[in-house]
Amino acid sequence: MSQETFVLPYQHPFVADSKYKKSVAYFSMEFAVDQALKIYSGGLGFLAGSHMRSVYGLKQNLIGIGMLWKYGYYDQGRKKDGSMEPEFTEKIYSYLADTKIRFQIPIMGKNVWVAAYYLAPETFGSAPLFLLTTDTDGNDESTRAISYSLYDSDVTYKVAQCMVLGIGGARLLEALQYEPEVYHLNEAHAVSALFHLYKKYQDVAEVRKKVVFTTHTPEEAGNEKHDIHFLDKLGFFSGLDLETVRKISGIRDGVFNHSLAALSLSHKANGVSKLHGEVSRKMWKAHPKIAPIGHITNAQNNAYWVDPILEKARKEKDTSAIVARKKELKEVLFKTVADQSGKLFDPDVLTIVWARRFAAYKRADMLVWDLERFKRIMGNKEQPVQVIWAGKPYPKDEGAVGTFNHLFYLSHLFPNMAVLTGYELALSKLLKDGADIWLNTPVVTREASGTSGMTAAMNAALNLSTYDGWICEFAKDGHNAFLLPVAKGEDINKQDCDNLMETLERSVIPTYYNAPEKWREMTLNSMNDVSEPFSSDRMAREYYELLYN
Repeated sequence: MSQETFVLPYQHPFVADSKYKKSVAYFSMEFAVDQALKIYSGGLGFLAGSHMRSVYGLKQNLIGIGMLWKYGYYDQGRKKDGSMEPEFTEKIYSYLADTKIRFQIPIMGKNVWVAAYYLAPETFGSAPLFLLTTDTDGNDESTRAISYSLYDSDVTYKVAQCMVLGIGGARLLEALQYEPEVYHLNEAHAVSALFHLYKKYQDVAEVRKKVVFTTHTPEEAGNEKHDIHFLDKLGFFSGLDLETVRKISGIRDGVFNHSLAALSLSHKANGVSKLHGEVSRKMWKAHPKIAPIGHITNAQNNAYWVDPILEKARKEKDTSAIVARKKELKEVLFKTVADQSGKLFDPDVLTIVWARRFAAYKRADMLVWDLERFKRIMGNKEQPVQVIWAGKPYPKDEGAVGTFNHLFYLSHLFPNMAVLTGYELALSKLLKDGADIWLNTPVVTREASGTSGMTAAMNAALNLSTYDGWICEFAKDGHNAFLLPVAKGEDINKQDCDNLMETLERSVIPTYYNAPEKWREMTLNSMNDVSEPFSSDRMAREYYELLYN
């Protein structure tokens, strides 16, 4: 770790643009700002990372507060037979500065030391980030372990992690002698900070005035809940009595709902797409005293994700240059495919990619549910396809790990099918550069936003998707994407699978091979339509305009 001196009181290193002078502290459990800093798992981190990059580009007065995970999320290794295996390896970052700030917070009946490290903005072109860890002198192994792995599978440790981010983040700001005008909770992980603030101000209105909240959860069951006495015993409420906790957080019984508490103690909130905003307002309509919920659609950072040669060709409307560059980028991706799978892919062949976190509702394996039809598509020599899967399941999600490994074993039967490990920023970039089709198959209304298809579209891939999340604001079937009809009735899985195969066989594959001019036109439309509306600069501006100011 870097030992450069850290001066207090902390002053934001940029001179803020006049439109973005209000000071904000942004709390997030994960940030994906660079491949080299492995403190993220998936979409929430990718979103926060792009946001932090736009903060840097726009010179906004915002700092990020997150966690320094000793083992990251996990490294996706392979067993002897090639199936995936989570590996936990210590990460050391010489470019982080030790702030020398140390303080204790009571967690699990112990006074736990928290240390703070600092990522300077010029390191990766991001907002300044403060990263907290309990892996420091003065703690025993049981409390050091709180900050070992992102999203610990043990419920006590997971809550303890949230407490370090929330209470620890609030305490860090005090130690920095830095009082932000806005506390922005990106998801409800850091909601414990709000009880610390209430204890400090003794006034709910004062807390609400300072707090805004972004929800990423599209269904009630997905909101984190715990027994209120269990949380109290861990120290979650900073010593407040439970009657006060219930009164200020909207909780009516013994079950503490983290999102409801965050909504009750904020003055503004947002969903992360237009559809998600609507779903969230319906979800919470039984709670009239919560913050009003608007929407700010998620986005990604163009400067980080877009291939500059493709972008130049887009601006010049040069579809021949886009096609030529795409072929080069496919060749680069296919070196990784060959390295991991021993298979040689052809840059002239239509390449379909499904890559994101493996979770049941995302239905990674939909393409192989109708195996006979899948075999027919994969065996077509006249109009061939290649398919690549990648993504990290939650390591303890046996169903999702099983799906990943099922696809891997199935890939042995097809020389044009590959399943890759190590889905992090770098591989994600390669896949988006090299995909012709970016396949997105969530159950409709289950994906709050999704962002992977945005960066694929920026790099001349066409989305093939169910009608959910951000896609509803972007996609026009046959103009800039291929859309599956919304399934209705009982067996939506069968309908979606049938529609996917039908769309591939009747639209996607014939367009690629028989109507290349149409494909080029759709690709250019897609690149143009995604460029500004789904740029994180637009999103970062809207956070100031709609949530902070």
